[in-house]
Amino acid sequence: MRSPLLSLPGAVPAEGRDEGVAAHYGDLFREQRALADGAGLVDLSHRGVIAVTGEDRLSWLHLLLTQHVSDLPPGQATEALILSAHGHIEHALYLVDDGETVWAHVEPGTQDALIAYLESMKFFYKVEVADRTADFAVVHLPAGSIAVAPEGVVVRETAYGRDLFLPREGLEAYAAAHGPTAGILAYEALRVEQHRPRLGFETDHRTIPHEIGLIGTAVHLQKGCYRGQETVARVQNLGKPPRRLVFLHLDGSEVHLPGHGDPVRLAEEGPEGRQLGFVTTSARHYELGPIALALVKRNVPVDAPLLAGTTAAAQEVVVEP
Repeated sequence: MRSPLLSLPGAVPAEGRDEGVAAHYGDLFREQRALADGAGLVDLSHRGVIAVTGEDRLSWLHLLLTQHVSDLPPGQATEALILSAHGHIEHALYLVDDGETVWAHVEPGTQDALIAYLESMKFFYKVEVADRTADFAVVHLPAGSIAVAPEGVVVRETAYGRDLFLPREGLEAYAAAHGPTAGILAYEALRVEQHRPRLGFETDHRTIPHEIGLIGTAVHLQKGCYRGQETVARVQNLGKPPRRLVFLHLDGSEVHLPGHGDPVRLAEEGPEGRQLGFVTTSARHYELGPIALALVKRNVPVDAPLLAGTTAAAQEVVVEP
């Protein structure tokens, strides 16, 4: 889905997974400061939107998701995962129920596979699953924003702000009334600062929830069976995750940021040393400078200076070893 907001002055298109919206509108740090101050909005209209209706929607989703949603009150936001049989993260859903429909936004391009899985699990339950991406655009309002959602628009409110499921035809008018609009790079810089993992960035084909700090936020430990629960329970009760998410302060003298997948090594071993992890997301922050998230082996000393690609990095613990 190509956003109409790419026609705004200064818009530079994003690439890769965020193709379809703007990377920035000409001033990355100004856009970050506006969001941090509770002003403006972020165009997330490239994200997938699914809707689940029917009287069994919450009890049915409760059986499939890592989150406790059978008694989810209308208007209460939550997030949840779908795991493989081995406990690896396959999908991440950002949910809210409006009393009649569960609305969720998901990573761009993942909605087809997610819907196919959900359809295969309907059995006799009274539920309907629909792809609403073509009809609704996700718009993010930062925490502290005084912008008002249009009447009838479903809102998902968290500590980090509000996500609006806005009818797509109203996107341009809403942005014009409640701007300035910030690009995805500003949003991502604040996400990295907040240590919030993202599917496809902080995850690979073998990531389990413990490694990236999703126990308690997207995984409920006191609910019934779901696919992959055995791995979650085993690691929680008996083991330790093999990897852990870390936050990196990067050397600000470097011109280039390390990219997704760049190796992480001990600084004392140099750029030819053993690879102990990889960079997941890097960003330039308006106050902190260059920062990143990385996934490293659990036994990497928490105070060890690191190399992210070829860039010196100091780590902060996100997930305890």
